Amino acid sequence: MPVCPACGADRSREERVDEVFHVDERYVLVGRIPARVCVRCGEHSFSRETAERVRRMAHGRAEPTRSVPLGVFEFTRDGAA
Repeated sequence: MPVCPACGADRSREERVDEVFHVDERYVLVGRIPARVCVRCGEHSFSRETAERVRRMAHGRAEPTRSVPLGVFEFTRDGAA
């Protein structure tokens, strides 16, 4: 990440991140993805190769290592919690 697309900072660090994707009406969590993370705002980006590998995994070309329950909350206009 030479320049962060979100905040314009020019410093980042390598980290492993978890990301949730919405694929074919289901949610998929891919964990420990290698990413560049902006030191200012936390925006993360993936290399082209990593993004393609994640895409293949999320679209069912890999077996999940485990499953976790997922609570779903819907944000309402009336502000009810």
